[in-house]
Amino acid sequence: MRTALVSSCLLGLATRYDGSDNYNQAVIDYLKRQQLTPIPVCPEQLAGLPTPRPKCWFAAGSGETLLAGDGSLVNEYGEEVSAIFLKGAEESLKLAQLTDCRTAILKQRSPSCGSRTIHCNGELIEGLGVTAALLKETGLQVLSEEDLSL
Repeated sequence: MRTALVSSCLLGLATRYDGSDNYNQAVIDYLKRQQLTPIPVCPEQLAGLPTPRPKCWFAAGSGETLLAGDGSLVNEYGEEVSAIFLKGAEESLKLAQLTDCRTAILKQRSPSCGSRTIHCNGELIEGLGVTAALLKETGLQVLSEEDLSL
């Protein structure tokens, strides 16, 4: 059985910060075509954050810089949440390793899952979310739902 770590919101689970989902048929179709069993993951939930939860974004840096000990993630109330997002990334990596995932399909623009673009102080910038950066750093192929519809 081949597996892929998949942002649970893309599979239709109500795990988005606002309690909704980001169901994406292209993701489902890709999983079927590639004969991959999805392993649903929400790094924020794995870190203990509730759903719904306050919206979060980078105040400085990106997932890569946060992993290097720099950068900052805050929620809409200005509270520092970097450590929570690092924990979510670590738990997601454990799940990928336990289930032998070599690929991850993650939600673009998320502070955890963004694989090309993330939000930083109200702007969309190039960069990786925390979980995407850790998974990529450890050798997983990291895709977004947008990569599958190209």
